[in-house]
Amino acid sequence: MMFCRAGRISGWVAAATIAVAGIILPAEVDAGMGYAVVPTTIIYPGDTLSGSQLQEVEVTNPNLAGDYAKSISQVEGLVSKRTLLPGRTISVSALREPYTVTRGSSIRLVFSLGAMTISAAGTPLEDGATGQLIRARNMDSGVIVSGTVLADGTIHVRAK
Repeated sequence: MMFCRAGRISGWVAAATIAVAGIILPAEVDAGMGYAVVPTTIIYPGDTLSGSQLQEVEVTNPNLAGDYAKSISQVEGLVSKRTLLPGRTISVSALREPYTVTRGSSIRLVFSLGAMTISAAGTPLEDGATGQLIRARNMDSGVIVSGTVLADGTIHVRAK
């Protein structure tokens, strides 16, 4: 008999705790949830995001995963990897930096070793963003080299 009564008391305590938490916590949780960025139109893969296509909305779902974009400035100018639907949060992993060099374009290959600098015409064999390691073909010799894409569109060739 005593065992059953203790079970009922702990049940009432648990129910009271949940009720109090439901009254006090929502205001605190809601205040710290912040904002999320959502598209206002359909954005297709390869499209560059602009401020006119986006809006910030207040987050009201406490179960929303933390990988979403929180401000327009965080995603403006990035390129979509997949279709983004209106009213849905934008996952940061669904975006990439725009390519600095594109496959098949004409670029400059630069190799530096101490005070010596060698420059040659080349063509990238793949698209690449700034800081990315890509392969490129030397137009004069036909040799394929690897290098890092620089912000000005040149490729800094690394020594083997």
